[in-house]
Amino acid sequence: GHFSWSWRTRRDVPCRDNLEYPNGNICCLNCPAGTHMKSPCSTAGKKGQCEECEYGTYTEHSMDLKQCFRCTQCRLDQEIVQPCTFTHNTECRCNQEDFVPPDQACEVCKKCSSCGKDEVIVRNCTSTSNTECKKRPPPSGSASGTVSVHLYEKKGFSCSSVIRSLCAGEESLRSCFEFFEDLDVNYHSRFFRLLGINDNLIKSKESLCYVDRVHDLLNVWLEKEGGDASLNDLLKALLDLNQRRTAEIIRMKAIEGCFYVRE
Repeated sequence: GHFSWSWRTRRDVPCRDNLEYPNGNICCLNCPAGTHMKSPCSTAGKKGQCEECEYGTYTEHSMDLKQCFRCTQCRLDQEIVQPCTFTHNTECRCNQEDFVPPDQACEVCKKCSSCGKDEVIVRNCTSTSNTECKKRPPPSGSASGTVSVHLYEKKGFSCSSVIRSLCAGEESLRSCFEFFEDLDVNYHSRFFRLLGINDNLIKSKESLCYVDRVHDLLNVWLEKEGGDASLNDLLKALLDLNQRRTAEIIRMKAIEGCFYVRE
């Protein structure tokens, strides 16, 4: 009426985590880093047959895997910091003039921004943060403290003739909402509070996916502001939250968009 040891399942065997793995009713020692398990042990507390990883593969820890992991290949926008070894994966980083925003879920290299003619560098671009710029002090007697979309030229064509149409009017402004889909989730509520949307309304959208939540609340803001709504109001709210990098990215996307606006 008793079960024999051979009937015990893998989860019944009390093997030591990260050191051993079950094989039938015994525990075998893991194969060391840089190897994989070819066949399990037949004697408790011993290693089975371990085989070295092949070139281009690795294992960083002792384990019972039957094959090694394939080494990461650095992308074209990355450079190799540390080549792959049998015990260590490849380490990649963005090229010198790129950076990875720390709030990105996956590593995406982005080009470092350049400061405009009317700006000075506050902090140079690093591997984890974009260039930070600030406005040059205005000449004496001129207005200061305003936030506006800067005018740039592209291939000799000036934006100034079409800039007034950029994200102006209800439909145009709505088409700019997609630029705000990457808004840092940690600043979401504060951003919409600055736009005059109350907490209850912000909370009522929490069941929606993040992108839909952003669009819904921006539409609420647009309906509330009516004809007075402007992209500059949204950029100013980001700057008030010290989200200069996000504001800069959105500003650049909007400026690029102006080349497709016809008067």
